[in-house]
Amino acid sequence: MSAEVKKEIRLEIAHVLFIDIIAYSKMATDDQRDVIEKLNQIVQSTDEFRKAESENRLLKLATGDGMALIFYRSPEDPVECALEISRAIKEQHSNLRLRMGVNSGPVSGVVDVNGRANVAGAGINMAKRVMDCGDGGHILLSKRVAEDLEQFKHWRPHLYHLGECEVKHGEKIEIVNLFTAELGNSERPRRLTRVPSPHFGQTSPSPSSGGDSSPGRGRVSLCSG
Repeated sequence: MSAEVKKEIRLEIAHVLFIDIIAYSKMATDDQRDVIEKLNQIVQSTDEFRKAESENRLLKLATGDGMALIFYRSPEDPVECALEISRAIKEQHSNLRLRMGVNSGPVSGVVDVNGRANVAGAGINMAKRVMDCGDGGHILLSKRVAEDLEQFKHWRPHLYHLGECEVKHGEKIEIVNLFTAELGNSERPRRLTRVPSPHFGQTSPSPSSGGDSSPGRGRVSLCSG
């Protein structure tokens, strides 16, 4: 194994963007090929993708019905990339429907049958579970990523706590929805039926307060204590 491959597969904390094409399995084979090609074009056109790739700090995993992008510099990188992807879909009036999940966590190297470096680990698995909680247009974040972003004031207006989502093996994970006035999906995911947890962040305003009472619009406040 080359020294370059050994370097690439060491254990690291990575920042993962997991992308899924909605209803991919129901598409005809020709349509599947077209949407994968379109997704690749959009992803590769984003500034975050090109910057990370030029620095050799990006790994790309094909997942059949989407992809996982593994960044290594900052938890902001996959989030910015997700917003860029959403913006491109909107500007191109594309019918491509995606859901995306972001998580930071450990990844470890594996070598595939062709001797190439690949990655696996809890960081990627959790990003997929976060994504699985969403519907079309959602950009969902794990609690860990939301806590990191909350340290920067420009992210705070766009983070909304959704509460717990039950995932594989009955595990429950905290989910935060990221959206802006133009990008993302402000609706509450269908898989989540609980109201936001008060111990984690602010809950949605009540109707009597005159605020927006829709579930899923409880802005996070991740202060401890």
